[in-house]
Amino acid sequence: MERALVSTLAHVDHPIAAPLSDGSVRTLLDRALPRGNERVLDLGCAEAAWLVRALTGHPGLRADGVDLSESALAKGRAAADAAGLGDRLTLHTGDATTFEAPQPYDLVLCVGATHAFGGLLPALEAARGHLAPSGSVLVGDGFWEREPGPGTLAAGFEADEYADLATTVEKVSAAGWTPVYGHVSTLEEWDTYEWSWTGSLSRWALDHAERPDAAEALRIARAHRDEWLRGYRRTLGFVTLQLRAPAS
Repeated sequence: MERALVSTLAHVDHPIAAPLSDGSVRTLLDRALPRGNERVLDLGCAEAAWLVRALTGHPGLRADGVDLSESALAKGRAAADAAGLGDRLTLHTGDATTFEAPQPYDLVLCVGATHAFGGLLPALEAARGHLAPSGSVLVGDGFWEREPGPGTLAAGFEADEYADLATTVEKVSAAGWTPVYGHVSTLEEWDTYEWSWTGSLSRWALDHAERPDAAEALRIARAHRDEWLRGYRRTLGFVTLQLRAPAS
């Protein structure tokens, strides 16, 4: 199955593609959008779930999103139009790493999509180029809750892929950013996300058993569940940081 289709099916019950609850998303957005009339950019927005929620709660907002997946963007446009938000949201098909815009943004998001830039610090450097003076970045990425063991490494992770939380924040600070808020995803948020991911994909496969890709969907869901439960549960953490940089 194509990766984009797997992601779409797996996130039906958990549109935010990260281990964050609705309440956590709302708090992060409210803190990052104090005026309510900001310009917002999401780099690697997928189905634009963050932007739709931001626009819903802040009627003066205008937003752009960029992603490579046209199918994901089509779903984002449909969701925005259904909510009456389409006139304030523009979604661009393209590479987030080379996206250019004529005006800077008050808030740049990159939550769960830093891999597209080669990691956390390169993603922040890209976001910096889109940021207006006194603007902020909302970035979400992994960190090690504890030293990764054989099960985590067998799930496909590298030991040096992440650092612990304190070191992660130190690296961000050393790159010239100041954290002004943050949220560390709880075990409950992680479990809800993973059960939703694997459950949504499995349910689709069971409900569409006649499709030739149903068996593959079940296999992917089973493998993902095993990697989570036997590999990175309680080892891989996720932090979402609101960051500001000094005006240049």
